[in-house]
Amino acid sequence: MSDERRFYEMPSAEARRSAPAALRNREPIAELLAEWLPERGLVLEIASGTGEHAVYFAERFPALDWQPSDIHADALSSISAWREVSRLPNLLPPVTLDASSPDWPIDRADVLLSINMVHISPWSSALGLVDGAARLLRAGAPLILYGPWLKDDIATATGNLDFDADLRRRDPAWGLRRVEDFAAAAEPRGFALDQVQPMPANNLMMLWRKS
Repeated sequence: MSDERRFYEMPSAEARRSAPAALRNREPIAELLAEWLPERGLVLEIASGTGEHAVYFAERFPALDWQPSDIHADALSSISAWREVSRLPNLLPPVTLDASSPDWPIDRADVLLSINMVHISPWSSALGLVDGAARLLRAGAPLILYGPWLKDDIATATGNLDFDADLRRRDPAWGLRRVEDFAAAAEPRGFALDQVQPMPANNLMMLWRKS
């Protein structure tokens, strides 16, 4: 995904970027994270984007170390700028991470979290995400996903269908993904779907656990 196509961000002339969706959804996401996260450990956030989620969650969960990551240089700059302002001791410097690559700069984590990545990246990134989770997480550890997913037994909102069409117009490799397709890839890699929670704005938040 090229930098100029980051349509979800507000225009900014400074390193710190902002995404309106991140400001809207961070509190509902944090409420579920409070139930799903362990008391202590390292959370690896895949595709941290502007870095606003990382700052908010690191402040909300001070006993957890928060490791942001992204593939884009300007996203990494934004995360670093937000981190510098926040001065949170548990928010680690961001690392460059391509989810679709087998070479990750992290070799262990207690939680993997990915928010709004899978629908704006190729399917190979979703497969790489679960491959990476299988390498890094111990048995019982959570893989947490959030975004506008499709699920066979949940009616798809018209707005999500329109969003899917818009994404595919922007890039044919993008688009809303089916939970069932992800499960078909995740289950052979040792992940079972534990919980699915409908969220505001027709999103889903999912908890997967490694066997």
